[in-house]
Amino acid sequence: MTISRKKNSSVLGKTTSMRKPGVRELAAQATKDSLLRAAIKVFAKSGFDGGSVEQISKAAKSYDRMIYYYFGSKAGLFLAVLEEIYRRFNEAEATLELDMEQPEQALATVVRFILHYYRKHPEFVTLLNEENLHRGKHLSKSLRKGEHASPAVGILEQLLHSGVQKGVFHAHIAARDLYLMIAAMGYFYQSNRFTLSSFLGENLETAEAIAHWESFTIDAVLRSTRATANTQSAAVPMTPQSAAASPKRKRPTTLKPKELSHG
Repeated sequence: MTISRKKNSSVLGKTTSMRKPGVRELAAQATKDSLLRAAIKVFAKSGFDGGSVEQISKAAKSYDRMIYYYFGSKAGLFLAVLEEIYRRFNEAEATLELDMEQPEQALATVVRFILHYYRKHPEFVTLLNEENLHRGKHLSKSLRKGEHASPAVGILEQLLHSGVQKGVFHAHIAARDLYLMIAAMGYFYQSNRFTLSSFLGENLETAEAIAHWESFTIDAVLRSTRATANTQSAAVPMTPQSAAASPKRKRPTTLKPKELSHG
């Protein structure tokens, strides 16, 4: 069975009966989108403290007052930026087509997607680094926190379930832990590639180095999930959080198209 994470056209078709936005609404949305795009660039370059409202409004060819009107404050705008980059990530991830009949290949596809996304969108990593410097204080105020990671973890849960049913994967790893492993290996390489290149004395930005790390990461992820004779004894003890995330490998709830278009 192939599971496509693209948006369901039949679902979208239902929106045709909804009222179309007026000229003012379209203009307002265009202004808001322009401010968000400008803010992503400015905050990625200068950070939250270094990026000013004036810089952002100028880059968006708008006015300072529009930032306060739509986002309330500079902090509100930064939160909107974080939510927007997660939305873009989830939107890109939603285009993946994963064959659940081939769980190893599907898992490799997910790993490859995450690593490629980090490289193609360095602002994603940079902005999350910035938010971590602020100890996550902006994201902690988000009303959409549950939307950011649940689709990614959910699809891994489905892949693990499929692999266990086929005898390909063992049942002693939680989707939450697997997600952390993949994200850590991709994120750390991307965010620290310059200092690591200096530290290791080699250029980690070459095509060969990047291809090697991608291959190494996929191999490491698959090795951690494959069913082997020694899996039971070698399994890492679960933390309470991991156990809660995947207690008995029950059949996961099938994600609806709306839920799959995540962050």
